[in-house]
Amino acid sequence: MKEYTTETIRNIALASHSGAGKTMLTEAFLHCAGATTRLGKTEDGTTVSDYDEEEIRRKISLSTSIIPIEYKNCKINFLDTPGYTDFIGEVISALRVADTVILLVDSVSGLEVGTEVAWEYCDKFKLPRFLVINKMERENANFRKVIDAVQEFSQVRLVPVQLPWGEKQNFKGVIDLLTMKAFSGEGKNLAEIPEDLKGAADDAHVVLVEAAAEGEDELLEKYLENGTLSPEEITRGMRKSISSGNIVPVFVASGAAEIGILPLLDAAIGLAPSPAEIAPVVADGKDGPEEISAKDGGPLAAYVWKTTADPFVGKQTYFRVYSGMMNSDTRVWNQNKQTEERLGTLHVSRGKEVISVKTIHAGDIGTVAKLNETSTCDTLGDRGHPLTLPVPEYPTALYRVAINPKTQADSTKISPTLTRLSEEDMTLSWYQEPATNQTIMQGMGDQHIDVAIRRAETKFQVALVTLEPKVPYTESITKKSQAMYRHKKQTGGAGQFGEVHLRVEPLPEGDFEFVNDVFGGAISSSYMPAIEKGIRAVMKEGIVAGYPVRGVRVSVFDGKEHPVDSKPIAFEVAGREAFKLAFKDASPVLYEPIMNVKVIVPEANMGDVLGDLNTRRARVQGMETERGRSVVTAQVPLAEMLRYTTQLRSITGGRGLFTMELDHYEVVPAHIAQEIIAAKQKENTNKKEE
Repeated sequence: MKEYTTETIRNIALASHSGAGKTMLTEAFLHCAGATTRLGKTEDGTTVSDYDEEEIRRKISLSTSIIPIEYKNCKINFLDTPGYTDFIGEVISALRVADTVILLVDSVSGLEVGTEVAWEYCDKFKLPRFLVINKMERENANFRKVIDAVQEFSQVRLVPVQLPWGEKQNFKGVIDLLTMKAFSGEGKNLAEIPEDLKGAADDAHVVLVEAAAEGEDELLEKYLENGTLSPEEITRGMRKSISSGNIVPVFVASGAAEIGILPLLDAAIGLAPSPAEIAPVVADGKDGPEEISAKDGGPLAAYVWKTTADPFVGKQTYFRVYSGMMNSDTRVWNQNKQTEERLGTLHVSRGKEVISVKTIHAGDIGTVAKLNETSTCDTLGDRGHPLTLPVPEYPTALYRVAINPKTQADSTKISPTLTRLSEEDMTLSWYQEPATNQTIMQGMGDQHIDVAIRRAETKFQVALVTLEPKVPYTESITKKSQAMYRHKKQTGGAGQFGEVHLRVEPLPEGDFEFVNDVFGGAISSSYMPAIEKGIRAVMKEGIVAGYPVRGVRVSVFDGKEHPVDSKPIAFEVAGREAFKLAFKDASPVLYEPIMNVKVIVPEANMGDVLGDLNTRRARVQGMETERGRSVVTAQVPLAEMLRYTTQLRSITGGRGLFTMELDHYEVVPAHIAQEIIAAKQKENTNKKEE
């Protein structure tokens, strides 16, 4: 692959709902541009983009692939993103380094939820976009119906740049409204516009020229004077209108049938901005914010947008150079980790193929293997001119599972494996829950977690099993109580003796307070730490249902000791048992975490969502509507929200979102507490039998 400078590069992400044809369109680009000799197929597992064995098995994209296409002395870096909403983190990472987005819509299914989500992220990143109505050869394809549906959703005006030449099985090519010519098949053969489509093409051409004229004052004046613009002026005006986000150009294609492919590549070069034409990026510099542009001579600033672990070549780091140039066999400074990294050979990736290059110019995307400290979202640059590039906001993962190793051998590797998986994927995380003693993994949904578990097995040879996570309840008391316990043990040698009298009472503010109220030396103060140790051990394990104890004040007020047989261990046991007795007599209760939940759904689903929340013991705090969406805020027990991700998707057809954070703990209703305690007792019985 030859070297490409900033002006000849385009970075374009393909985003849409799953199944709209992104991977097959990418495959058609490769084939029509001469990069491959045959057209791969998703169902056969032969595409360049979906090369991971999990992707081949599932027949869907799970991660973003970079597919550079060399066409007309330009290099177009296509970023083929997953469409399934569980893998939205991959889409966000790709959009972070793209300058334009091609949003695909199926000609039959129309606008689907995955495309809506991608569209909203384009708004967030302020990215210009193309709309491609794909699969126009399908039965029931309807160009006009799809445009109307998308226009209803979009706040930006859609302007067709192409019209379909036929529909359904008669789809044979595209009518290009820039050149007013017809292109059959992949787009090599030029023809005159058929008579029956001439009227529609003329009308659409007028709309296109008006949109182009609005892109620049000079063009608008010329258009108002002459009533027309040259093809070059139309292209110039369209570029401006698209880049400023004033319009979304509409194209038609069929990736699988290879129709309309080359005109789309022409549009990618002619209408999408190069890295040199986008607005400067604001980075954090030594002396505050600093604007940087895509110039080879600028200070080096490369953003790491993705990392993968490969068992054969090691860790692969994917980066985009925002300023300066990256060269093979040099050293760079990682500003986030405050460490120097040595670069080996730089590569350009095309699916799983890696092509060695000496230099990656400003604006281009490349990869490098075996960096030691660098992880996703880091910035690489010059030590003398440190810069930190902004990191996008990723959604909070709310789907949780408990993770257990399959074998003893797997248990030693579980922590590093989960850490490496989380480093690769910004929407995946894990933590140790002390209240339940479980390892918890958080992701965007069941498919997301399932893929992570399979990757742990195939890439890192660590077998994991998933369980439903336990709710981190806590135990406490509601009244005062007291108890005593004498620990006496006589053996052949020295005995053990300790007697403890203690009082417990609720501690509304705080977790635990231990007080020595013994007067007259009934128990030496040297034994108090042992008594406290025994109590704390019980608090950790729980008394009524096996959950940690909190909010208790313990006062030791009396006891006895033996001049020979008393030892710290005896008072530890006596303190522990006395605490258990007093706790059970102090009307113990279970407390559960109550979450602040915010649910955002289409207005049409509002009633169903409220009805469902009511079955989850929710207390609705408020409701409001913004931009056709309803926002419900409520307080809901965590126990009722464990599988809410799946349920909300089901109710809203995938259009609902929610956020959740801990607010406070509340007493569990008695009937539910009984069930939890019974379940714990059953679990303990089963363990004993085993």
